[in-house]
Amino acid sequence: MTIADIKKTAEQKMGRSIESFKAELQKIRTGRAHPGILDQVQVEYYGSHVPISQVANVTLLDSRTISVQPWEKGMGGKIEKAIRESDLGLNPAAQGDLLRVPMPALTEERRKDLTKVVRHASEDAKIAIRNLRRDANEHARRLAKDKEITEDEERRSLDDLQKLTDRTIGEVDRLTSAKEAEIMAV
Repeated sequence: MTIADIKKTAEQKMGRSIESFKAELQKIRTGRAHPGILDQVQVEYYGSHVPISQVANVTLLDSRTISVQPWEKGMGGKIEKAIRESDLGLNPAAQGDLLRVPMPALTEERRKDLTKVVRHASEDAKIAIRNLRRDANEHARRLAKDKEITEDEERRSLDDLQKLTDRTIGEVDRLTSAKEAEIMAV
């Protein structure tokens, strides 16, 4: 593997991290209910944690209410508990087997909570990008150690990888600021 291959691979993986972060931001809705908001909630199911969508049917009842219909009888309580304990600030109400999850009106406090969720997702994306940089740097150092590239090439590649990382993290910061502004707009 050459330096160019390392840079190309790192750039592709960082691009995928940005796309993943964008998808994560799409789930954070600003006032309307969306079934995708529950995708990150994990439910205990026979000893392992799985997304709600794997144990229940998640649909919209109206623009402000999500319906969660468990596929098994005993799962309602576990799903309700998982939703309550998530950092989404939702309070489901059980109606027999059906769970109704009303989306709270976006009060100032709720907007601040949503920005915290956005910042948390942003930090996770930045950590993933830094890990990719670390892996690429280790690969370049290994090539230099094995005498496949010169020290100057190694130093240049490390600088290029740092610039790529800075650009990618700048993009994450830009997306975060835009989403926070969207959330805080009344």
